[in-house]
Amino acid sequence: MISGLDSVIHAPKRLAAMAVLANSSTASFRFLKDYLEISDSDLSKHMSALEAAGYVSSSKDGRGRGATTTYKMTRLGQKAYTTHRDALRALLDGPPASD
Repeated sequence: MISGLDSVIHAPKRLAAMAVLANSSTASFRFLKDYLEISDSDLSKHMSALEAAGYVSSSKDGRGRGATTTYKMTRLGQKAYTTHRDALRALLDGPPASD
């Protein structure tokens, strides 16, 4: 059960970002920042870690201050998120009741 937990995803802000991406096709940097109520630098750090793990991909539209960064969960990210979520559920549910 604990072996299913993913240390990259487990950080609360990363887990929250992955949950958003698991339920949408894409999410903008601004949306994630506002939804998670974190700073630009904090979100950038966490999304960089998820991208380095291959769990999300990013694309940029435009240049300079008007540029928009959009994130999308990869297939590897979807698999890792599902495994992590299932391991958390099993952990929180506790062991099966013995009769």
